[in-house]
Amino acid sequence: MDFEKLYNMYYMEIYSYVLTMVKNSHMAEEITQKTFFKAMNSQSRFRRQSGEYTYLCAIAKNLVYDEMRHYKHFGESAIETPDKTDIEHMVEDEDSMLRIHQILHTLEEPYKEVFQLRVFGELSFKKIGIVFEKTENWARVTYHRARLKILERMDEK
Repeated sequence: MDFEKLYNMYYMEIYSYVLTMVKNSHMAEEITQKTFFKAMNSQSRFRRQSGEYTYLCAIAKNLVYDEMRHYKHFGESAIETPDKTDIEHMVEDEDSMLRIHQILHTLEEPYKEVFQLRVFGELSFKKIGIVFEKTENWARVTYHRARLKILERMDEK
């Protein structure tokens, strides 16, 4: 199994899957990283009875459940209210918001519209997928890529 290829191919899908369960981007990133690490270390147990994506989802789901049990054991809540991304915090600041709008003006489609529908229109990924006649996962990945492009361009300025 080529893990670099596997990672590049499925990272966003696994991250999105985990994020729907934990509703916290930092926790989702951590669990996604652990998923690929665990898959790499347990490749001898992968019997190819299911696809790679299904195998990774199963590992991720078990890690989410482990995390929830850990938090429950210590009397904390693993599932938090969804946290805002860096950009969503910046939208609250007037100067940053102006810079984001300037960058959005130059951003190519569909990134521009998906980002606007998500952040300013406050639509769910499912509804964004419906608008574009695509899947919810497509909307998640497109939003994430738009967010990265905006952050990258903000760092340049």
